[in-house]
Amino acid sequence: MRMLNQTASKRPLARKLVARIKPNSLISEQYRTIRTTINFSLPGNEMKTLLFTSASKEEGKSTTSANMAIVFAESGKKVLLVDADMRKPTLHHTFHLNNHMGLANLLIGKGELEQSVRDSGIQGLELLTSGQIPHNPAELLDSPMLDRLIEKMKERYDLIIFDSPPILSVSDSKIMANKCDGTVLVVNTGKTEKQSAIKARDSLTTSKAYIVGVVMNNYKLSKDHYYSYEYNS
Repeated sequence: MRMLNQTASKRPLARKLVARIKPNSLISEQYRTIRTTINFSLPGNEMKTLLFTSASKEEGKSTTSANMAIVFAESGKKVLLVDADMRKPTLHHTFHLNNHMGLANLLIGKGELEQSVRDSGIQGLELLTSGQIPHNPAELLDSPMLDRLIEKMKERYDLIIFDSPPILSVSDSKIMANKCDGTVLVVNTGKTEKQSAIKARDSLTTSKAYIVGVVMNNYKLSKDHYYSYEYNS
């Protein structure tokens, strides 16, 4: 999996949605490289549901999942980005939306998918925020209602990307990883302890998740790498 250098911009929005703000940047190109890796990760099979998680908080999983959703939409896919972190959701902040209706509401039988998804302002990409924070996120995610909802999503979209909580903190991501075709683990280079990364991998394995790979976030690239990129550009 690709290593990302996400320290290039100090503006919060640009840092979060660099694939939208700076589509020709080195970071955006790295997201496209990850997209290519994912596309070839299951030869002969179509990956419809993809989960992004991390070992612990503040490792960049939400930023990574949002930018990956953008570059997949760029490739011509109809993409739905879902905030499955019903404890500390961020998707509505990233795209400047309200969070009155979303995934949690649908899982308790309130509302319909078609009326709950939101336009991202990016062609091919729609959003489903977390909705009002419930008191029992794990139970909702482990319910047959989510299975039925995912099937509806598959009928409408080419790819559904789920942003889920850190896997070592709560059981939500273990449940989701078991339901998704593939899982990507986001690791913050220089912050994540090796043992935590190993525990996260083991938790995914126990959940019978298909681990697509690991994204090393905030990795400092060499000067030679930057020179190579500028030359090829």
